[in-house]
Amino acid sequence: MKVITWKLHLKSDPNAIFDLLSTSEGRKKFWAETATEDKGIIHFVFPNGQAYDSKIIKAIPPRAFHLDYFNSLVKFHLEPSENRGTDLILINENVTESDFPEVNAGWISVLMNLKAVADFQCDLRNHNPKKTWDQGYVDN
Repeated sequence: MKVITWKLHLKSDPNAIFDLLSTSEGRKKFWAETATEDKGIIHFVFPNGQAYDSKIIKAIPPRAFHLDYFNSLVKFHLEPSENRGTDLILINENVTESDFPEVNAGWISVLMNLKAVADFQCDLRNHNPKKTWDQGYVDN
């Protein structure tokens, strides 16, 4: 099993970033086509039709948001930046060796869209079920 770690600096404050991560409406803006929550379970639905029920493991506003995600552990840690804004650290634990290349690249796609939405109010995804990651589109 492998661990993925990415860091991202955002102009937006930790409360705004936490809201994007921890609310259904926030996740829909940058991560999944829908990501509704019921009783601590997020029902993610992606453009290619794939779905996953993800259990929220920890939510400490506006510092930490952890969840089970495709049978791995994802941790978002948010810290106020010394130059204003937020430093986000994503840690994805227990990624299988065979899934590592795709998951590692996938997080870059998710995190860069988070930055676009949080800092520039711009969704970079195409929202076209015929032009997804499965067909080689990075803007899925």
